Amino acid sequence: MIDNPAKHITTSVLKVSAKSNPNSVAGALAAVLREREAAELQAVGAGAINQAIKAVAIARSYLKTSQIDLACVPSFIDVEINGNERTGISLAIERRQAA
Repeated sequence: MIDNPAKHITTSVLKVSAKSNPNSVAGALAAVLREREAAELQAVGAGAINQAIKAVAIARSYLKTSQIDLACVPSFIDVEINGNERTGISLAIERRQAA
C-alpha cells in the first residue's frame, strides 16, 4: 500500500492531456509498471483527469496477463502553465501482486 506517494515515485512523470488517447497512456503506464515498482500520471483539467482515470482502468486489463495489479492514490498538485499556477491531479500508481 502507498503510504507516501512521493517517496515511491522513481520514474519520470507521464503527463496526460484532454486530447491524450487513453489506450496509448495505458500502454505507456503498463510498460513502466512492468519495469518499475511505481509510476505517476499528472493531469490538469476535467478532460485530462478523465483520460488519466480511463488509462489507469485500461492499464489494469493490460497487466492482468502479467499477474500484476495496481494501486492508485490521487493527490492535488500545483503546476505552472504559461506563467499561470493551476491545480491538477497527480495519480501515484504502484504495482502489486494480482489477487
